[in-house]
Amino acid sequence: NMMNLELLFWATKYSGDSSFYKIAVTHANTTMKNHYRNDFSSFHVIDYNPDNGTVHEKKTAQGYADASAWARGQAWGLYGYTVMYRATKDKKYLIQANKIAHFIIDHPRLPADKIPYWDFDTPDIPATYRDASAGSIAASALLELSKYADQKNSTIYFKTAEKILSALSSPTYTAKPNENGGFILKHSVGHWPAFTEVDVPLTYADYYYIEAMLRYKAMGKK
Repeated sequence: NMMNLELLFWATKYSGDSSFYKIAVTHANTTMKNHYRNDFSSFHVIDYNPDNGTVHEKKTAQGYADASAWARGQAWGLYGYTVMYRATKDKKYLIQANKIAHFIIDHPRLPADKIPYWDFDTPDIPATYRDASAGSIAASALLELSKYADQKNSTIYFKTAEKILSALSSPTYTAKPNENGGFILKHSVGHWPAFTEVDVPLTYADYYYIEAMLRYKAMGKK
């Protein structure tokens, strides 16, 4: 859900209607309060009481289990709170983005090439699927976050993103021309519990890979 808030900031900018901005802030604050655990991993789905807004249930839909850390969900959150800081300059969002970044980067189950398994807590690691989409989203978010972080973290984020992009650009993840249905990246996981879109190309994997590469280039790297 955090990924969609950038659209609300855009709507306020081009319409002059501040209600979109306020909705984004309220949504981000509510998500921070109810989705995130003490280790700064997140639940996937929060079921609210529609009458009074109290939390009814915390669970997952596309992750391994309700208490697990679904990899793409962690990347969505990282990206979203980075956008929140960029748009509002509220330091609590920068702190949140930093905490999420370190949950991902420092996780003992993150592989050496930094492309996550589809869920950090699936018991099948390492004999399970990677999620290139989670990697591409995280890389783009880390490059953006590196602009706002302190020097130490900025270097960590940039180098991690660089490693992710290097892995995604390798033959392991990049398809040959005229293969893979015309997609750039292989090996993403959409919805493992339903066994749909498993080990396949995904549109948003390519989108955020391209965005990350453009950000990397704009930062003066080739």
